[in-house]
Amino acid sequence: MPPMIQCTNLTKRFGSFTAVDDLDLTLEAGTVLGFLGPNGAGKSTTIRMMLGLSAPSAGTVRLFGEDPLRNRHVRARVGYSPGELRLDDRLTVASTLKSWGKLRGGVDRGFRDELVERLGVQTDRHVRGLSTGNRRKVALVGALMSRPELLVLDEPTNGLDPLVQNEFMSILAELTASGTSVLLSSHILSEVERIADRIVVIRGGVAVADGTTNQLRQGTAQVYRAVFTDGPYDHSAFADLAGAVSVESPRPRELHIRWSGPPRPLLAKLAEYELESLTAPEPDLETSFMSYYRTAQTPDAAVPAPTRRSTR
Repeated sequence: MPPMIQCTNLTKRFGSFTAVDDLDLTLEAGTVLGFLGPNGAGKSTTIRMMLGLSAPSAGTVRLFGEDPLRNRHVRARVGYSPGELRLDDRLTVASTLKSWGKLRGGVDRGFRDELVERLGVQTDRHVRGLSTGNRRKVALVGALMSRPELLVLDEPTNGLDPLVQNEFMSILAELTASGTSVLLSSHILSEVERIADRIVVIRGGVAVADGTTNQLRQGTAQVYRAVFTDGPYDHSAFADLAGAVSVESPRPRELHIRWSGPPRPLLAKLAEYELESLTAPEPDLETSFMSYYRTAQTPDAAVPAPTRRSTR
């Protein structure tokens, strides 16, 4: 079976501006790929090329092994919720869903009605009176109601209240458990961490990291919090160590040390002092993600750059 999505040397230029630069990315069947990056990183532009809604300036896209620009029928196998919603304000929600169903076919009406109930969609309302969150709920029902093989979701919970966010993520987990493939682009990193098998981080149109959540965590500098029995201490003794990324002293007897690499040199230095406590919480995905967007926009030294043509 070919990959659900395969991008090779994908590039998109708008005049002199390059939005996506020589990007390689693969989504295998039955997996969930988290696609991360800040606003302007090139995520939505990439997604539009994946679906054949925009032509690449260079490189290729294959959707289910086919060119989505030449073979538009493959789009019927995809449920897509765009980041920017454009709905017909003249219609009711019910008419909107009915219209979408006629266009794509294969709607599971029982499942559609279940989604409407679980997400709290009011089908008798006119679209023009809906809030951003309620518009988003309509779009999600539209994307999921045919039980597509592949879901492409661009900021799917933007505007939803926390209870609806949680319900949607439960629905998504149920679909992925049954074999649905998903490309999930989201700013809510806990969502991606909860469901993604693999994560690609994009910055300036270039993939700067690729791997599982654990792999991205392992490449992130570890933060050690040391509280000394007395003080204050001159933190330069720790800042001069080769693995020290940064050292801060928020209180006279406390040091926060961001450390890259094996911890033995740091632990040996700490052993020279009397400590009240030493903690080192496991980095979460947000900590890992932010390591790629520091002031110099360079990842921590311990994080390897992704191998070209291997974002799988």
